[in-house]
Amino acid sequence: MYIGALYLFLTFAACFILVHMVKLAYIGIKSLKKKEEIKKPEPKPEPVYYIVEKKRTKKSYSKPKEIKFKDD
Repeated sequence: MYIGALYLFLTFAACFILVHMVKLAYIGIKSLKKKEEIKKPEPKPEPVYYIVEKKRTKKSYSKPKEIKFKDD
């Protein structure tokens, strides 16, 4: 009777350890993939500058004009 309980406990322990080793391996592989993705630098968007008219006595103003310094 004791030998059956021992085998049952050893089988449970082996399965428990195996399942957790697989889970930890999966988490480790996933974290390595995230580090590779983070290393890729994203290009910064070009700054856009606007010219705004100075305050005048008139009541309506035109929309700000967009200026780009690089040709696309």
